[in-house]
Amino acid sequence: MRFWSLSITTQLVRNLPALLELALLQHLDLTPGTGYAITTITKYLLMLIGGLVGFSMIGIEWSKLQWLVAALGVGLGFGLQEIFANFISGLIILFEKPIRIGDTVTIRDLTGSVTKINTRATTISDWDRKEIIVPNKAFITEQFINWSLSDSVTRVVLTIPAPADANSEEVTQILLTAAQRCSLVLDNPPPEIFLVDLQQGYSNFRTAYLCRGNGTPYAITP
Repeated sequence: MRFWSLSITTQLVRNLPALLELALLQHLDLTPGTGYAITTITKYLLMLIGGLVGFSMIGIEWSKLQWLVAALGVGLGFGLQEIFANFISGLIILFEKPIRIGDTVTIRDLTGSVTKINTRATTISDWDRKEIIVPNKAFITEQFINWSLSDSVTRVVLTIPAPADANSEEVTQILLTAAQRCSLVLDNPPPEIFLVDLQQGYSNFRTAYLCRGNGTPYAITP
């Protein structure tokens, strides 16, 4: 009986994402981040319930576990402190949703799309398709930008240098055409191009436009 209880709990946790997707999530109008949060929290609850049932079946009572809890408390105070902080931060992220799967975020000098939110860390895929692992604690204790938290439309401003002897009207037209050809750039209001600085050897043009999608600060290629 104890073996079957452990086996059932393991199979439920392992197959939970597919079961929830087939039975519930695909019938609801949920964002990918919300569905992932529901799946993860349910998985934690199943693991907790399975653990409690397993301990009960083998006759282990709470009074016998107090020494283990005390030992864990000492461990958390030393070597496991950061791991525990990241775990709690992961739960806060899943409940409060300052970031979600699919969001575009900038933290420190890193910008990319959130692909996974695990118990200890969050995975971000940058524009070079590299995956960077960021501890969950960073999203709770540090300042970061979520480009798509409440609005998928973002104003993007790029400064683009050009040779000083280049025709400013031609450069403006090239940049404007590049912005208009990008399917993510909104037509209304239209993109704006300004000559903002003249320096020795080059000129700086500022391109401003509204971008839809994940709120990503997309660059345009003239």
